[in-house]
Amino acid sequence: MTHVLQLSRTRFCSSVLLLTILLNGILTAGITGKISGRVTDAKSGDPLVGANIIVTGTPLGAVVDLDGYYTILNVPPGTYEVQFRFIGYRTHVIKNVLVTSDNTTKLEAKLQEEVITGETVVITAEKPVVQVNLTSTVATVSDQEIKALPVQELQDIVNLQAGVVDGHFRGGRDGEVQYQVNGVSINNAYDNKSSLKIDRSIIQEVQVITGTFDAEYGQAMSGVVNTVLKSGGDRFEWSAEVYGGDFLYASGGKRGLTYKAHPFSTQSYQATVSGPTQLPETFFLVNGRYYAFDDYLYGTRTYRPTDSLYKPTGSGEEVAIGYTRDWSGLVKLTNRSIPGVELSYQALFNVSERSGTDYSWRLNPDGRKIQQTSSYVQGVDMTHLLSASTYYTVSFHQNFFEYTDWVYEDFYDPRYETAGSPTGIPNTDIIARGVDFGRFRQTTDSYISKVTFMSQVSREHQVKAGVELQMSDLQFGTAGTLVYLQESGVTVLKRYVDLPPDYPGIQFYDPISISAYLQDMVEWNDLTIRAGVRYENFDARATLPSDLANPANAISGAPASPPRSTTNKYSLAPRLGVSYPITTTSGLFFSYGHFYQLPPLRDMFSNSNYARLARIQASTSDYGVLGNPDVKPERTVQYEFGYKNALSEVLGLSVNLFYKDIRDLLGVEFISTYNDAQYTRMTNVDFGNVAGFTVSLTQRRMGLVSTSLDYTWQTAQGNSSDPSETARLAEAKMDARPRQVPLNWDQRHTLNATLQISEPGEYSVSAIMKYGSGLPYTPSIGSGFGSQIETNSGRRPSGFLVDLRAEKGISVGFISMNAFLRVFNLFNTTYFNGGVFSTTGSPDYSLTSVTDRNALANPTRYFAPRRIELGISFSPDLSAQ
Repeated sequence: MTHVLQLSRTRFCSSVLLLTILLNGILTAGITGKISGRVTDAKSGDPLVGANIIVTGTPLGAVVDLDGYYTILNVPPGTYEVQFRFIGYRTHVIKNVLVTSDNTTKLEAKLQEEVITGETVVITAEKPVVQVNLTSTVATVSDQEIKALPVQELQDIVNLQAGVVDGHFRGGRDGEVQYQVNGVSINNAYDNKSSLKIDRSIIQEVQVITGTFDAEYGQAMSGVVNTVLKSGGDRFEWSAEVYGGDFLYASGGKRGLTYKAHPFSTQSYQATVSGPTQLPETFFLVNGRYYAFDDYLYGTRTYRPTDSLYKPTGSGEEVAIGYTRDWSGLVKLTNRSIPGVELSYQALFNVSERSGTDYSWRLNPDGRKIQQTSSYVQGVDMTHLLSASTYYTVSFHQNFFEYTDWVYEDFYDPRYETAGSPTGIPNTDIIARGVDFGRFRQTTDSYISKVTFMSQVSREHQVKAGVELQMSDLQFGTAGTLVYLQESGVTVLKRYVDLPPDYPGIQFYDPISISAYLQDMVEWNDLTIRAGVRYENFDARATLPSDLANPANAISGAPASPPRSTTNKYSLAPRLGVSYPITTTSGLFFSYGHFYQLPPLRDMFSNSNYARLARIQASTSDYGVLGNPDVKPERTVQYEFGYKNALSEVLGLSVNLFYKDIRDLLGVEFISTYNDAQYTRMTNVDFGNVAGFTVSLTQRRMGLVSTSLDYTWQTAQGNSSDPSETARLAEAKMDARPRQVPLNWDQRHTLNATLQISEPGEYSVSAIMKYGSGLPYTPSIGSGFGSQIETNSGRRPSGFLVDLRAEKGISVGFISMNAFLRVFNLFNTTYFNGGVFSTTGSPDYSLTSVTDRNALANPTRYFAPRRIELGISFSPDLSAQ
């Protein structure tokens, strides 16, 4: 591990130096917003040329031009006070001005002549119930909105958005979403998923794009999640939060559990400190969190891994079968000492240890594998304001991720021999002795250099261009194989670190990608057009057999098959979005785009050296699915049409229709060899399509109450739900021909609702309600060969969940405290899109009860029971200072 970190630091510094030389002065996703509008005389309507606009508390501002217009660029997301000043006129102040990432906040000001010196006109702005200038479906959630909801981490916020089903955006496969922090990707290229869990305490704003998106976003086919983190300011601030909780449910019921309290089975401790340093114009933010969670199922240490089945010697201690221990945090430094330049460094980290809730280990918990994750994202960003209308940003980031899954870290640990492989109690699913022999390690070390240039070239045109380079070191595979073999009639445990084809070890790859984009946002009168194009190029830097009929040069007499290098893969993706206002409070929008994404490198590179085919034999096919680093990017063409209308000052309606044509998805092909054997490998053969609509209603706070409601109807179909499904069907002697069937996450009806009752500074009560119709499953009419009916032709039961948060503010001296209660699964729902028995479509019973007796006794087939958390947060009481 130390060697890896040293290598990472060396390569990171080298990367920064090299790219500084190569990209110095050249041109991040939008993490700032824009304020623009017109300033006129209240009586005559004439432009007030030279009037000053000031964003209070920041160095940002503008001067009105000859036609009365102004533009302020590079405004961090947040809520501001904006002042309009002109000699001889009353100062015009607008408070609570909300600025969101990559969007324009329009502020028009009509100044009145000053009668009494020092007169000020103060207006409090309100967030519009709909934003009629958006060209696609974008949900922006501020830190204040996040604070009021019963959510803790970024993924909780994402799953609340319309069109999102358990991480799937509008019917797309898992891993088709680009996760970014401050405009730079934090995805792990191994599986195309976020490499970090981000706590709500450090989030300034979350922008979730579930529809089409601009050319500045790449390596995503279904959506983008851009998280803007908080920064330190010129005022010293601190906050802390602590909470604990436990599951609460009645004994018996469907789960068949006897309830026993475990106080503080959930614990969280979090603190944040920010403010100025002793250096000029330098600010800091430091955050840390520890989180401990024990799942609701407990076992007992009845057996030790080395025990015999009939002589347990365990302590009998109660042990949580599934648990999580997380350490996470953020360190951020910001410097504005150079006029027009902002420099920042940030480091996010997660360290986690966990074990999944595997019910079969309930009497031998020390034999299960432990999953450990270490990840950090660090980087330097520089924003240079060249003029009031032009700036560029340069970013150099390192994303490091390491995951291990084993019982003992040391491959040669003698306890592997002493305990042996898992052994179960006859006629049960209980593993009583032994340890899990599985061993896996995955490491990704990526270096991202990104440069963005933005200019308001005219009142109507804002141009953005960018270049991004990403280099990755990828390692994954079996970290040593343990297997029993016969030697001289004696069974011995053998160890193999890397001995292909039977016992392959860790695989190493270092792909590289480069991308560039150009985008123009046109704001002409009230019409908004966002048009752009993105270019991407990927080099796998790998080889493949030149003759797939002799893949490992192992077939006697066949033509030689020397390795050939993979070819560069490139794509050109046009994007277009148009927003047209019908009235000042309603508008239509249309968007269209081509979106390309490389499949997870895991699927491309797994077994891609074809060494396992070294002993390929005639009439055989059981070699697993082989990788293919020469596949093309997957492609989705998206269309979206929407209508937005402020039905009243407090109620907004949004209706969106969408369609996605999905091509070149990763699937498998069957290849025959010269000796009449057959194997499968990855290639671009899968396809699908998604159609649907969303209806959203947002009710701004009226009195004490604010609400939101969104409904999504969609159909997601394709020929397979994951790349290896076709191979599994063929291996099971089932029909593997292409067909159009519902995908595993084809949730036809989804309903999300929020309700908040609050008195700011005093109390608040909020609830999240989720309804989901049943996901597909494949019914069967028995348990033997050919018993399955058409794939995913059945529907599981629907489900309904409610989460609740209540908070009460308390002030003690200069300390503001908020005591809060959170309840997850308020009504103790037992089922929400979990597993069902294929013979009944129900989680409660099976027609083959003897065969399924262990599954019927396993409570994990049901949804986790009600969980209650009590906590308190602390921060300075600014009103008392």
